[in-house]
Order: sequence, then C-alpha cells, then structure tokens
Amino acid sequence: MTWARGVRRHAGFTLIELLVTLTLLAILATAAMPLTQLNARRNKEQELKLALREIRSALDEYKRAGDDGRIEKVANGNGYPRNLQQLVDGVEDRKSAEKRRIFFLRRIPRDPFFPDASASAAATWGYRSYQSPADAPREGDDVYDVYPLSPETGLNGRPYREW
Repeated sequence: MTWARGVRRHAGFTLIELLVTLTLLAILATAAMPLTQLNARRNKEQELKLALREIRSALDEYKRAGDDGRIEKVANGNGYPRNLQQLVDGVEDRKSAEKRRIFFLRRIPRDPFFPDASASAAATWGYRSYQSPADAPREGDDVYDVYPLSPETGLNGRPYREW
C-alpha cells in the first residue's frame, strides 16, 4: 500500500483490466474450439481407416486360407465367411494334425461414426456380399467387404460409405 496525498490506495486490478482480460480469453477460446472439433474428427477418421483395414485384411486372409485348402469351403461358395463373427470364432485348420483353429480377428472393431453406442460392433457396419456390385452394396450369403453406415462426408470430401 502506498499513501498518495493522504489517500490510501489498494494494490490490484481494476474492473476494466479484468474485463479486458476475460474478453481476450473468450476470444482465444472461441478460436480454439473449431480446431479441437477438427482434431476430434480427424482422430475418428483415423480410427475408421484402421478398423476398415483390420476387417478387410482379415477377410482377405480368410479367403486366402480357403484357397490354400486350410479351411473347408461351402459347396458353391466363394471362400468368404458367412459373417464377421466367424473371423473371431475361428475355423478349423484342415491341414493341422491337432485340429487347431485359425483365428483372423481378436474382436470386431466398431465403426467410430456409428451413432448408437449400445449396438454390437458387428451391427455398426454395412455388409457387401461377393455377388453385389461395388456401387450398390447389399448383404448376401457371405461377407466380401464392409463399409461405414454413416451418411456423413469425410474431411477429404468423400462420403464415409465409399471408404
């Protein structure tokens, strides 16, 4: 405290200084919010890419194992699994003397953009059978490919359904 002309002054900030500081902080927070949302979206897109790669690699490995004679093929089948759960549950290796099982996935990854968190991981994907065309995927007797069900568009301008 200092004494000037007999008046006692308190050390501290004035109301104007506090208001200016709070206004500057609000402007900075407003500018940072879109960057945070963009970063969160990028992270979800990265999760989606990894999940698609994991499932598609497992489908390819299943098909390769069938072509190599390690998996019993269904009559008139094309070598792809009936559902994703079959990749997790595994199938018997016909070339193994101990009747070992071949597993292709530890778990089914979730689509990070699927809105219902209570849905099973397998229900978060759209399925394309071997017989369906690429531009109009539909389910069938097997799972040839998976795609996200989200109607949104990615940061790259392509709809997630086309990833």
